[in-house]
Amino acid sequence: MVTSLLVNTNYHLFSNNGRLRNPKSALVSRCITLASLGLATTLAPMASASENVPYRPFAQWADLPERGQFVFGLVYQESEAYHIWAKGKQYNVTVKPADGESYGIDINQGFFALQYGLTEKWALDLNVGATTEGTRSFTAGNATESTTGLMDWSLGVRYQIFNEALQTNSPWLPTLTFRAGAVLPGTFNEEFDFAPGLRSAAIEPEFLLRKHFGWPGLGVYGDALYRWNRTTGNDQYITAIGLFQQIKGWELDAGYRHLQTLSGTDISFADPNNLATLDYPRDAREISDAIEAGFSYTTSKRHFRYGFQTRTVFDGINTDRKFWIGASIDIPIGGKHED
Repeated sequence: MVTSLLVNTNYHLFSNNGRLRNPKSALVSRCITLASLGLATTLAPMASASENVPYRPFAQWADLPERGQFVFGLVYQESEAYHIWAKGKQYNVTVKPADGESYGIDINQGFFALQYGLTEKWALDLNVGATTEGTRSFTAGNATESTTGLMDWSLGVRYQIFNEALQTNSPWLPTLTFRAGAVLPGTFNEEFDFAPGLRSAAIEPEFLLRKHFGWPGLGVYGDALYRWNRTTGNDQYITAIGLFQQIKGWELDAGYRHLQTLSGTDISFADPNNLATLDYPRDAREISDAIEAGFSYTTSKRHFRYGFQTRTVFDGINTDRKFWIGASIDIPIGGKHED
């Protein structure tokens, strides 16, 4: 069963001549294949790579499901990168074969994002899926290489400290939630350069904030976590801050996201003029700055939430210059609706 799924994945990713297909084609087909892989793949040993834990942007986790409510989420994402930073220097890793297309570092992935409201103050979440990545830049002759497997996956318990809609005694209190999370390693190739995840078991405390202010619907969001990477030892923190504007069922979001790895080793080249001599360490000290933006629509009756997100890295150290796009849907079931 798993073998057939891997064959199907390779069929969607590569054309008959062995070249990577355009990463923005056949989204539905890939999403179905990735979801199947997420259920069928079993855990395997560990890898050197970049941060890629399932993530819901714009501090969405600050809000909890209703008591007794399940929220079933499905997220699809893809990225492409044509430049990398090794230490402080930027390198162009674009490959242009005779067919005229450009190839870099391409990722396609999907994950299930499940939540359950225990009480008005407590909630659980589980985020698990599959990822596949293809490159040509770091092999002799620009030969195609790829890796496919389970993403680094996460689970967490959330406690909502304040809810601005209920704490009416102070106009300054935000919606503030604490999340105690854990990350478990995925199953992609541990030798793959810029692999889609750290493959490190981790513990991550996190605070999430959303607060309305000014004119109706305007607000600010904030997200801050610290990740103890128990396998690789290169601990990280991630912070995000931005604005949102709600108009009836719509929400527009835009903000800034910073990833900082506190220790580790620099990416290097034995020959800076030959990308195939890349030395990508197990504990890369990855740092990146990115802009994130998106919008969502929540239906008035069943409260289905449809979202679109994008994130682009504009500066960094020991990382690639990814441009991410993604789409999501969240479906609540049960609970007590308060219309």
